[in-house]
Amino acid sequence: MAEPPLRPRRRFRQPSVIPGFGLTFGYTLTCLGVIVLLPLAALVARASGLGLSGIWDVATDPRVASALRVSFGVSLLAALTASVFGFLVAWVLTRYRFPGQKIVDAVVDLPFALPTAVAGIALASLYAPNGLVGEQLAKIGIEAAYTPVGIYIAMVFIGLPFAVRTVQPLIVEIDKEIEEASATLGAGRWHTLVRVVLPPLIPAVLTGFALAFARGVGEYGSIIFIAGNLPYVSEIAPLLIVIKLSEFDYGGACAIATIMLGISFVTLLAINLIQAWSRRRFGYV
Repeated sequence: MAEPPLRPRRRFRQPSVIPGFGLTFGYTLTCLGVIVLLPLAALVARASGLGLSGIWDVATDPRVASALRVSFGVSLLAALTASVFGFLVAWVLTRYRFPGQKIVDAVVDLPFALPTAVAGIALASLYAPNGLVGEQLAKIGIEAAYTPVGIYIAMVFIGLPFAVRTVQPLIVEIDKEIEEASATLGAGRWHTLVRVVLPPLIPAVLTGFALAFARGVGEYGSIIFIAGNLPYVSEIAPLLIVIKLSEFDYGGACAIATIMLGISFVTLLAINLIQAWSRRRFGYV
């Protein structure tokens, strides 16, 4: 009886024309371990001193729970908004030519370079009740500054560049002949957009959404000036961590940070799984 053919061994190291895999791989693991994993492990270890019951007590504290809801809830809504408008901005910058296009393209990156405190002060002065925009909103009964609406505005401001820059390169790579072929076959503009253009861009849109969401959850400087920082109303979790530290409650601060770490990890894992599914479903551009 013939023996079944041996399966080829899976090699850990992939063949490459570039040498130095072992050195670079070890360097990568070392950097990730020292810069990322070690601080996070120290954070979790410090919080574990409270025990599971202590961490649960911190998580169920009404003030902490309210701050977590504000941080994650508003971040989710802001990331969705940034993803939609980021796609539109990327599409306009890529598919159209107009005077001042280079300036508009450079302005998209401004939140990256602008200090967060400067952004917070600018947004607070603009959307305050006596500000240029806030005064007009107040006339129709909308309070922007010092409310969760102000937090939402700040998070959209800092998250928009991520949504634009992740989608923009893929839009550039889409061949316009595909759209022309779709139109030639009788498809309308809306059908071409939904069935031809959008599917290859979904992984990039999800990446931008994840980056904007993560940035919004951890943002501090640009939010505290416009949020009002009212407990149970507009207080964010990062601010509560700073308050705990100022009160020398290091265990409580680490517990809140650990809770945020866990929620962020689960949320981003779910987004990455959806992104992986969309890549298998729709493929790349």
